[in-house]
Amino acid sequence: MSPKHVVFKKFSRDKSVGVYMARRDFVDHCDFVDPVDGVVVIDHEQIKGKRVHIMLSCSFRYGRADLDLVGMPADSYRRDLFLCTRQVYPPLQDRERSVHTKMQEKLLNKLGNDAYPFFFEFPDNLPCSVDLKPGPKDVTNHCAVEFEVKAFCSEGQDEKALKGSSVRLAIRKIQYAPEKKGPPPCGETTCEFAMSDKPLQVKVTLDKETYYHSEPINISVDITNSTNKDVNEISVAVEQITNVVLYSNDKYMKPVASEEAGDNVPAGTSFKKVYTLLPLLSNNREKRGIALDGKLKHEDTNLASTTMYVINTDFLLPEVAVEVPFRLMHPKPDPGKLRNSESPHVNLFSINSTSLCRYSRVFRPSQPRERWVESFHVTQWHLTA
Repeated sequence: MSPKHVVFKKFSRDKSVGVYMARRDFVDHCDFVDPVDGVVVIDHEQIKGKRVHIMLSCSFRYGRADLDLVGMPADSYRRDLFLCTRQVYPPLQDRERSVHTKMQEKLLNKLGNDAYPFFFEFPDNLPCSVDLKPGPKDVTNHCAVEFEVKAFCSEGQDEKALKGSSVRLAIRKIQYAPEKKGPPPCGETTCEFAMSDKPLQVKVTLDKETYYHSEPINISVDITNSTNKDVNEISVAVEQITNVVLYSNDKYMKPVASEEAGDNVPAGTSFKKVYTLLPLLSNNREKRGIALDGKLKHEDTNLASTTMYVINTDFLLPEVAVEVPFRLMHPKPDPGKLRNSESPHVNLFSINSTSLCRYSRVFRPSQPRERWVESFHVTQWHLTA
C-alpha cells in the first residue's frame, strides 16, 4: 500500500487566494538548504485587475506578540532578517518554466488553471527556527526566529497587501545531526596552588561529539590530586549558551541538567567516575531564557538543536572548572520512512483534518499601522495513491 503524503492548505479570509504546500519543515544540510516550493490558488472573479504576490520571510521577534493589537507599532517587536517577494499573477513567465518539482506538477494537475507555482531558495547564513522561552508568568519578553510564506493580493504595481486578501503559512528551517562523526570531545586543566609542590590535574571526556534529544550523556571525570589540598563538592552540569545580538548583546547561560554528587578527592589521591545527565525540556519548563526549537501551531518542542552546549565540571575550589562543548540534535530521519514529496505515485486527494483558527498580523514598513486582525484556517490534506 502506498504511503500517504500530507499537503497543507490555507486560504485567506475572503477566499480570494490560498496556498498549498507539501511540507512545512525545510532542512539546512549545511552545504545547501531545501528549497521552498508550493502552489498559489486564486479566485479569478475576486482578483480582477489585481496582482497576486508570494513572499518568503525570516523575522526576529521580541517583546509581546500582541503589541500591534493594542496600537503599538509592530517594528517595536519585530525585525525582518530576510524578505523575498515575487509576483505569481499575472504570471511573468510560462507556467511550465515555473514548475520545479513533481509535487508542483501534481498539484497543478489537480487544481487546474486557478493554480500557479512558486519557488524560493534560502540565502546563506540565515538562522534556523528557534524560540527563546520566557518564564511561566512572563509575557513581556519573548524572542523567536520565525519563517513564513505569505500570499496576498495588491492593487496595480503596489505590493501592499489588501485587507482580508492575504494568507500566511508558518514554516520552519531545521537541522539534523551530521552523518559524519567527529572525535569524542575532551577538556583538561592543570592547576597549581600556593604551598603545594605538585599540581591538580583534571580531565573530562565525553564518549561522542553529538547526542540526540532524550539520550543520556555519559561524562567521564578523571582527577589526579597531587596537591596538599582536598578537592570537595564535585558538580557536573549541562549548560545551554545562547547569544542574542540583534537588538542587544544578551547572553543566556542556563543549566538544563546538573548533578551535585558531593564526591571528594583527598590530597595525594586519584579519582575517576562516570556521571550521567539527561537534559530534557520537561525538566526546565519553569526556567526563563531557555532556547527551544521553533514549533508550528501549539505542538510541543524540545531544547534548541542549534545552540551551544557545554559540560561544565566545577569544584569547590574557585580556580578549577572544565568546559567541554558538544552537540544536542535530532538524528537525520531514515530516507525510507520520510514522506517523499517527489513520489510519482501520488495522484488522489483525501481530506484528513482541520485545525483551529490562528490569529496573527505582521506590519511591513510600507503598510499603514491599522488595528485589525486577520483570521485564517489551516487544513491538512492527505494525498493517497
